[in-house]
Amino acid sequence: MEVRLYSNSSRPGVGLKPRRESQRPLLPQHARHCPVLEAGSALGLLVYPPLEPNESFHIEYEGEGRYQLTYFFNTEGAKWEPVFTVAIVLPIGSIGMMKEEVYFANKTPPISRDTALGVMRALVVPEDLGTPPGAISLRGATNFKTPAGWDTVYTAIFNMIERPVAPMLVVRVETDWYAHETEFRYVLQPGEGIHGAHNMPIGQAFFVPREEVRLAECTPEELAAIQTSREEFFHHKASSKIMTPYGLEYSPHYLRESRSRNTGPDG
Repeated sequence: MEVRLYSNSSRPGVGLKPRRESQRPLLPQHARHCPVLEAGSALGLLVYPPLEPNESFHIEYEGEGRYQLTYFFNTEGAKWEPVFTVAIVLPIGSIGMMKEEVYFANKTPPISRDTALGVMRALVVPEDLGTPPGAISLRGATNFKTPAGWDTVYTAIFNMIERPVAPMLVVRVETDWYAHETEFRYVLQPGEGIHGAHNMPIGQAFFVPREEVRLAECTPEELAAIQTSREEFFHHKASSKIMTPYGLEYSPHYLRESRSRNTGPDG
């Protein structure tokens, strides 16, 4: 199965390509010996924002329909300097126009107001702000076109355990025919914000076939085979335990069995 990639329409070619990553920085060391946990983390691809290495941003929900996005630039490689801030005020009761005010950090702005708003719109989707209250949609650097019959699921990054973690609205899009611009919609509380950087993923995307799943009860023969398989697995697991240098005992049997079953005849 092949998925085609194309860039963020507002900033083509900017940002890291999606990639698969099985490790998470804040998980304990023993997670490296849990293949099912790492397989969950590696499901699909991490998606990055459309930023250059010397760019970053921070968006905050201030409450009562007010948002603030600050764009930073690092020219010397040592200090991040704010370039501009966009204050967004949503209409009360969804009636009226959304207000966008641009404030520059320097008296002689390096870019125009329209350019600043264009950068902001390349990073977030202003029209999605406040739906529901506190919601923000972060744009990805890369979009996906799936084969016929396959959808893309956009979700938060799996197995990120640091707190607090903003909840996210998971969506599934039929990207085989719909040209969907990748976005991840988080929901913030007043005072909360999200930071975006070149090498910091903003979400995870994976691909699923669009087919019906039917459920059926196992037959007695299948149940007996499952029980036999379970007993054999735990027997082999118990006989292949390893002690790590830092005192953790684990068994590599599941990983070895998985590799043997998923490795083709050519190795």
